[in-house]
Amino acid sequence: MTEYERSRTMPAQPEHVFDQAANIGRLDSWLPEALHVEAEELPAVTVHEDRTDEDTSAVLRAQREQMRLEWGTRDHGGYAGWLQVAGLDGGASEVTVHLSFFDAGHDPGERAVADALDSSLRRLEEQVRLRVEHPAG
Repeated sequence: MTEYERSRTMPAQPEHVFDQAANIGRLDSWLPEALHVEAEELPAVTVHEDRTDEDTSAVLRAQREQMRLEWGTRDHGGYAGWLQVAGLDGGASEVTVHLSFFDAGHDPGERAVADALDSSLRRLEEQVRLRVEHPAG
């Protein structure tokens, strides 16, 4: 098993950050650009990966009371992950994303995962900023 984790501080209340991260219709706005999530009957989702042009059955659970998203493959134990939002002093939040690859075939490698996590957290922060600065949009 291989695990990766990244964190980023965001200038918004944890509820705002979590709401943006957990919005199933807006996941593509912050997930790695090569991944696309299509909701079925939640928690069931399908994840399409551009790199392999494959669809994977997965689950996605949002636990608002814990400010936590959890996901993973549904039919086999290829990978799992979570996103946790924690409030900080001054109205900011820290977002941590953790990925676990149980099957080496799903692990794209340390550099690719680190780049994808950093990019995803940066994109999520951009979406949060847009929402906080322009709440009607």
